Amino acid sequence: MEAEPALRLRIFDLNCWAVRYLSRRRQERVRLIGDTLCQEGFDLVLLQEVWSEQDYNDLKVKLAGCYPFSHYFRSGVIGSGLCVFSRFPILDTLLYQYSLNGYPYMVSGVGGTWHHGPGSRAGVGVGVTAPLLSLSLQLHAEYCRDKDAYLPHRLVQAWELAQFIRHTSKAADVVLLGGDLNMHPEDVGIRLLRGWTGLQDAFAEATHFEGCKNGCTLVPDNCFTDKSELLPFPLGIRIDYILYKAISSFTVKCEELKTTTGSAPGMDIPFSDHEAVMATLHIQRQGQPVGATLGTADLALADVVTEARTEVGVGLRAAQRQRYSSGRMAVLALLLLLLQAVAALGTLAGLGAEQPFPKLSFCLLAFLALGALVLATGLHLFHTMEVKMLHGTEDQMWMALQALQERS
Repeated sequence: MEAEPALRLRIFDLNCWAVRYLSRRRQERVRLIGDTLCQEGFDLVLLQEVWSEQDYNDLKVKLAGCYPFSHYFRSGVIGSGLCVFSRFPILDTLLYQYSLNGYPYMVSGVGGTWHHGPGSRAGVGVGVTAPLLSLSLQLHAEYCRDKDAYLPHRLVQAWELAQFIRHTSKAADVVLLGGDLNMHPEDVGIRLLRGWTGLQDAFAEATHFEGCKNGCTLVPDNCFTDKSELLPFPLGIRIDYILYKAISSFTVKCEELKTTTGSAPGMDIPFSDHEAVMATLHIQRQGQPVGATLGTADLALADVVTEARTEVGVGLRAAQRQRYSSGRMAVLALLLLLLQAVAALGTLAGLGAEQPFPKLSFCLLAFLALGALVLATGLHLFHTMEVKMLHGTEDQMWMALQALQERS
């Protein structure tokens, strides 16, 4: 019986930074991305931050000949920004929204990370091999490494993503994840994701690498990056990844990994503020199924889960304090409104000789109290949900730790 032929799968991953009206030279860069994808002929393209559906439609028309199968993941008011282009049929799709996506009153940067928080799944049939589970995603940005208020939320997202992969990859033979994870390779979130799922890092496993030093994808030399954010990292940072693993009777090896290095060929601008990541994977069926295994030893994984759970606990206590503060502010605003209502009723009933405040000041104070009540109530509800999500994740991690300790 002849061995089944191997498949060489070429993947392109890019955070496009295509925010309509805000991203510099957006339309020009989107056209450049489309031209390059047509010329290079990748098998699978994973794009993030394509916020304009018109940009996606333009790419779809341009790439129809090379990538006949595509999908744009629609979500919320402004969408998820995620899309996939494939040379192979897309068998099914699913969009998963993380339970925590940062703070609505702390939206930082042009991207507005709080609005989306997406993770997408696309089942892809790759010819001679079995189905491929492909995920394109973006986790919450860091913004400030020294005082990272979003770390607990990003850990919740990493945990939910890891659980999502474990529960949805059973029907696939190969799992492929690409996207802007907004985490450094040594961060607890990426260690948790890789350890809990067994995913391998294409950069670490690649036989041949070509591109920015250390595989960095956010570099100071890029004309679109904020140089001040990269002052602690003169070479740049690596936050965009291609991760993979084989589940059943397949082996996957990364033959080559490349990143772009600044300006696109023949142009004076890069594709985006992020560098693109391009991987060539060698997928081969082997004789016996290997089964699903964790990528690290149980004891080492338990340490990572413990570290992540500690950080989630810190976020939980901070959320509880914020819930208490917002609740207290709501009560004070309500009391102020009630006092004003009593004063107004007393004036109408003739209990007072005259209104103690001018009508305009009285009305402005009432509107101020009402606004404070609405705002504080909204914040209280938000932080209540945040507490529940963080507490739930902490409990899940505790159960995972118990299971790991029983196995070791």
